[in-house]
Amino acid sequence: MTDAISLADKLATFGDHWSPRTVTTFNDCDVMVVKVKGEFTWHKHDDTDDFFLVLKGHLDIELRDRTVTLGPGELYVVPKGVEHRPVAREEVHLMLIEPSGTPNTGDKATAAARKLA
Repeated sequence: MTDAISLADKLATFGDHWSPRTVTTFNDCDVMVVKVKGEFTWHKHDDTDDFFLVLKGHLDIELRDRTVTLGPGELYVVPKGVEHRPVAREEVHLMLIEPSGTPNTGDKATAAARKLA
């Protein structure tokens, strides 16, 4: 990497929701930005934790036994194997970090295709 990456600039290049964009890689992980709004599907990742960092807005991460609410600058890691569902009542901007190739739904058959920002 030769230049700094502006997450805000990368987020400004697209408008669709629930479609993460990879901005760089780090130790075999994708560092991504995504815009979300509404409810995502209930899912889990059997082999990896799920990292969420809120850049803008407020995100609820629903777990089967409670809800974790995040605001700008806050992060939460969903442990591997734990069912969860992100919910954004307004548009939220996130940074995600996960091993390259991890399906965002936990299932390769229903996962969004990886895109570059």
